[in-house]
Amino acid sequence: MIRVEQWSPADGLSLEPNALVAAKEIDRNLALTAGPGAGKTEMLAQRADFLLRTGSCRYPKRILAISFKVDASQNLKARVRKRCGQELAARFDSHTFHAFAKRIIDRFRLVLTGRDALDPDYSIGKHRVQRRSITFDDMVPLAVQIVESSQIARNAIRQTYSHVFLDEFQDCTNAQYELIKACFQDTTVRLTAVGDTKQRIMGWAGALEGIFESYAEDFDAHPLNLYQNFRSEPRLRRMQNAMVHVMDPPAALDGADLPGDEGEIEVLRFDNDDDEAEALADSVRGWIDDEGVNPSEIAVLVSKQQNLYCQKLRAALDAKGVPYRDEDATQNLASEPVANLIVDFLLVAAGQRQPGPFQRLLDLVVFGRGLDQENEYRARSRWNRFVATVKQRLAAEEADLADLDDLRTIVNELLDIVGRDAVVALSSEYAHGDYLQLQIDATTDRAHTLMSEGDDPVTALASFSGDQAAKIMSIHKSKGLEFDTVVVLGVEKQTFWGDQDAERSAYFVGISRAKRRLYLTVCNERERPEGANNRWNVARTEHDEFVGYATPYL
Repeated sequence: MIRVEQWSPADGLSLEPNALVAAKEIDRNLALTAGPGAGKTEMLAQRADFLLRTGSCRYPKRILAISFKVDASQNLKARVRKRCGQELAARFDSHTFHAFAKRIIDRFRLVLTGRDALDPDYSIGKHRVQRRSITFDDMVPLAVQIVESSQIARNAIRQTYSHVFLDEFQDCTNAQYELIKACFQDTTVRLTAVGDTKQRIMGWAGALEGIFESYAEDFDAHPLNLYQNFRSEPRLRRMQNAMVHVMDPPAALDGADLPGDEGEIEVLRFDNDDDEAEALADSVRGWIDDEGVNPSEIAVLVSKQQNLYCQKLRAALDAKGVPYRDEDATQNLASEPVANLIVDFLLVAAGQRQPGPFQRLLDLVVFGRGLDQENEYRARSRWNRFVATVKQRLAAEEADLADLDDLRTIVNELLDIVGRDAVVALSSEYAHGDYLQLQIDATTDRAHTLMSEGDDPVTALASFSGDQAAKIMSIHKSKGLEFDTVVVLGVEKQTFWGDQDAERSAYFVGISRAKRRLYLTVCNERERPEGANNRWNVARTEHDEFVGYATPYL
């Protein structure tokens, strides 16, 4: 343990001034907003290191971090472990909102009575069945009910945690915010809410308007902003800053604070989308072959309807043999959390050393469950035995991953040891209908097909993830990702046609995905693609404002 004044950021990293203030804050709740690439996760990891290493989070108190996605929750836990070591990180619990809600329900289930009463072996399924099953959407409201009605539950939660981190807070829904207030409002627990109001493009999911303002008032939170984008080269950062001048003038930097000519921005104008597709396919091929850019570091982003806008581009990429993956959530199996779980395990079972998949599995199965030290040890021992047993069966040729029946057996064993409830909690869609089972079956069938083609299992499964493929996706799906080279396709008034504040925010998200190179494309005409309705505009007009942000930096 060290004194507060002796602490400095772990691993010799430097933080911008406001990030350092946030990391070392002791007395106040914080409302921290930041732009894309501003190092929000790193700031939280350094804050955890400060609180644990200085004893500001007094033993045996713990830190609770709540994220919206499983991968974000796991990444933050891993970052904290890297910064302050396994021993101190054992007092850092990182959950999604639904995982946190389920822990409350499991621990204080008996508070629920009447129609909400649950049996000890209740499950999470597609239908509400009295005492036996709840739906994914029931979890947070039931947790709120428990905390609001039981002083014992409230006290237990408040006595466990001295600090709470709320990541990507701009996407917090009403029900989730009610859970936070029920647990921690008017207490000595210190909250740090982190997010980016410029990225609040999830209104369809019930995200609150003005959530940071409401939170700041309800929790008397001190506002801070992080401005620096460490992801992008200076030329790209200046374009982004030009947008900030319009979107949030007080948050903009002086141009002198962003020196350097590194980075590349181009606007490509075409007569039609045939020329656009051919030129882009040639460019992507060249970036891969001539510059050695990893295909996974290239992304083509579309405001909306990428299945329509990218039909010709996909055909052109196919014709030139360019590996790509369409990230449309309705088509892309590899984006499914359960698919990643299954493939990670098969890689570990079949490969000699798979540190990435191995650590992701440990985070999900062991470290991500908020267990105490003894139960965490038992869970890890149980998991290690399972992995070793499957490896032995494969080595002894008692099971064959290329055999579909054997593969299905191993996948079912994996899901049983992880726990069906934990698997359902990976995605809100898994609690509805037979969607989860369809994804499990599709993943198993796809993995079987790949491993039956003669390559060794590790090579075959690596192709499943598409790590060696360029990405085609909507701007919304690109949120939180980063790429060496980004193409924003169709910067036209007919593409960004909605509410201009919302469209400006989405466009900002898109351009800020690029680390080194940004291309914007504009067409005079876009032929109506197959599947488009009569509202499709063939004639196109350049979006003067959006292209104008790039013009000074070409």
